[in-house]
Amino acid sequence: MLEKSHKHVTCQTCAGRQNSLLNHFCSDELDHLNSHRACNYYKKHQAIFLEGSFPRGVYCINQGKVKIFKRGDEGKEQIIHIAKAGEMVGFRAMFTEEPYKVGADALEESNICFISKEDFLNLMDTNPVLRNGIIKELSKELADRADFITNMAQKSVRERLAFTMLILLDVFDNEPINLSREDLANFVGTATETLIRLIKDFKEEGIVEVQTRKIHVLDRERLLQIAGK
Repeated sequence: MLEKSHKHVTCQTCAGRQNSLLNHFCSDELDHLNSHRACNYYKKHQAIFLEGSFPRGVYCINQGKVKIFKRGDEGKEQIIHIAKAGEMVGFRAMFTEEPYKVGADALEESNICFISKEDFLNLMDTNPVLRNGIIKELSKELADRADFITNMAQKSVRERLAFTMLILLDVFDNEPINLSREDLANFVGTATETLIRLIKDFKEEGIVEVQTRKIHVLDRERLLQIAGK
């Protein structure tokens, strides 16, 4: 259960840091980082940053999950990424010095730390390991986005759902996928009604089990086959 207080969060005790770009920081660097960040508690559905706003820094997820999405002309969301503990969000737009092309909302109760643009850029200037890690992260993201776009454009909705579920298994650390049907549909890129019908098909085929809104994957190999992996 997430504590509804961010006061207990420090860089030194952050469990998410083990899987982050800051995992190599020494004690002195962590002390410096800890004194230059602010941590906040976010309610479910609360905005982290808005599409069209100007970036002021980066956000490090201590606990919780964040959806990164873009709105279409009719206001419908297309989720393009779900970030979990240890991930940084918002630094890409900071480098371009342009408004955010996407928005970010808390998918669940979350503790998220903020590092200002000036402090983060200073960290990069003095820490070549962090700088190289950011470059690798941006390169990997470009390749991942290309794969994601290709899969979304060339696969059927059934194949896209299987592909998306495989991504979400990693996001939820192989625990049940706990996502609203609307958010899942917006990730797959389909209507909510179509998504519900396909989940029912997967359930009848013994691929998943559904409890309320939680989806338990029973047959990962079958999902891989359907997704064409």
